[in-house]
Amino acid sequence: MVRGEYREPMEYLSLCIGEIHRRLDRHISQRQNPDLEFPDTPLINLDTSPSDTGEPLPALEKLCKVFELSAFERKVLLLCVARTLHPQVPALCAHAQGDPNLTYPTFQLAIALFPDLHWDALHPQRPLRLWNLLNLAENEDLTHTKLEVDESILHYILGHVYQDRDLALLLEPLAPPASSLSVSHQEIVELGISGLLTSHPVQLCGWNVEDKRAIAQNIGEYFQLPVQLLSSRHLPRDSKELKHLVFRWRRVMLLAPTLLLLEYDPIEGSEVSQQAILTDFIRDLKTPVIISTSIRFSSPNLPLLTFDVPKLSYYEQLHLWQTHLGEATEELNGHLEVITSQFNLPSTTIKAACSTLELEPKEGDSVGDRLWQFCRLQARPRLEDLAVRIETKATWEDLILPQHHKHTLYQIVTHLRQRVRVYEDWGFAGNERRGLGISALFSGQSGTGKTLAAGIIARELKLDLYRIDLSSVVSKYIGETEKNLKQVFQAAETGGAILLFDEADALFGKRSEVQDSRDRYANMEVSYLLQSIEAYQGLCVLTTNLKGAIDQAFLRRIRFIVQFPFPDRDSREAIWKRIFPTKTPTEGLDSRKLSNLNVAGGNIRNIALNAAFLAADAGEPVRMKHLYEATKSEYIKLERLLTEKETKGWNN
Repeated sequence: MVRGEYREPMEYLSLCIGEIHRRLDRHISQRQNPDLEFPDTPLINLDTSPSDTGEPLPALEKLCKVFELSAFERKVLLLCVARTLHPQVPALCAHAQGDPNLTYPTFQLAIALFPDLHWDALHPQRPLRLWNLLNLAENEDLTHTKLEVDESILHYILGHVYQDRDLALLLEPLAPPASSLSVSHQEIVELGISGLLTSHPVQLCGWNVEDKRAIAQNIGEYFQLPVQLLSSRHLPRDSKELKHLVFRWRRVMLLAPTLLLLEYDPIEGSEVSQQAILTDFIRDLKTPVIISTSIRFSSPNLPLLTFDVPKLSYYEQLHLWQTHLGEATEELNGHLEVITSQFNLPSTTIKAACSTLELEPKEGDSVGDRLWQFCRLQARPRLEDLAVRIETKATWEDLILPQHHKHTLYQIVTHLRQRVRVYEDWGFAGNERRGLGISALFSGQSGTGKTLAAGIIARELKLDLYRIDLSSVVSKYIGETEKNLKQVFQAAETGGAILLFDEADALFGKRSEVQDSRDRYANMEVSYLLQSIEAYQGLCVLTTNLKGAIDQAFLRRIRFIVQFPFPDRDSREAIWKRIFPTKTPTEGLDSRKLSNLNVAGGNIRNIALNAAFLAADAGEPVRMKHLYEATKSEYIKLERLLTEKETKGWNN
């Protein structure tokens, strides 16, 4: 059979390998009998490819055409493929080279087998070495070094879809887009397509990773290219290794064109070096690339087309909800607008939320409750290092406050519940989205119920409450406090959380006159906080024991201020009546007498809890004597004397 008569691509490759086997046999025979003439009847002509047959090219010939291999280079590559696939070729290589240890091809063997030698085939800039089609053993002279076909190239020649073995460990394939985009994001897709058509790298800036991936997926769909994701953390720092990675990617583009989505994920403390590596990598790629960043990345040596990816607007999110819910929208009875106003979710999460309705509902769960709970879980911010999530089962009845103070707290809930109607339907949002958040300052002595009130509001609204850990946020290093606060607000931006800055005067204190550089940076921190509070679209609660220490600029921007008074005797009596759970066994407790203790609600809870442990250890119900012992311990902690007037009539 000769060129042009093969029936299948693999049959063609088998013929080529068979011809390599025949040439090795012929070479060995000629070495043993140099005076004899051997007829040359090739199985297939290795000097030309079957490109003129009109048949689809075999993978081997596609590869040779893409990398522009010469006839000699093509035969060297085939020799290495034959050594891997044909069981007899390793022994023939050793016999042909007169050394039982040389069971592999070398350039010296190729020169002997194929007379059309081109020495430039050995050059590092020629395809075999430039594109790593062959692997060469190190520490050997060039003509005698071991030659081995790259494993990824071998699989491609065998007819598999090309996938680089080394890059597969670094890349993550993204599935084709599953749904259409919003209008604003579709516009970015069209702009990104124009940028890539003009050979410009495209940068997508924004904090929502899913939205940026969806945009990249739609751009890839336009070009009919699969999208592969690469994290900047996987880029090697060594320049030689980086160039090797670049060439392997460019090899991918030649054999299996792909759109690269490079996510810039800076490592703290090495941002500068990472940016330099990123610049070199993108510049050397010379292939279409989309860079996904949270903040704008720029380099004087790298022209980028940069597009900010905004969060979906209220109406875009509402449209997505309605589209995915279909007829189920009617069951929500207006709750959909409230969900859309509360949670800032990407399109993929909205679709996932709607798909949960296909699951079997729990008894008593409405469609709105199920969607709200799903959104709440998805919107929980990643604040493990900077905040603590607080859960409470307390209700309004457990909060003992004067009625006009409680009325202010009710107003906070009302503002949050009705903001979609006021902001969107009645137009108060206008064109400016800043300042739409709701902030409240709770001031009062420790233990007067400030944190409890925040927890009750969160429970009423079915939202999560996060108490910001000030010890993790405030830093003595310049710029670190703003960086931590930025992380807090951005993590909570999806709308599923109430932020509680406990003892906020440590952060929101009065600005001072600038006397040194530290004062200047401290004032910058306060200014940054002002901007963050104003821009945050959720509920932000500040608590303080010293209202007078709060900067007046903050007070002007806070919508609600609630003073939590020290409880009077009637209030303390009401607290004592509710302090013990219904399951707790009690005997002979007198709330009126207990109210003589001049302490706040937080201290009352500590006394009650300590008394419960004392009673449990004694195997008795909680009595006044247990409360007396617990009170003494609490007063020692408070560095106060327990007076006879406070415990008169306790009958200890």
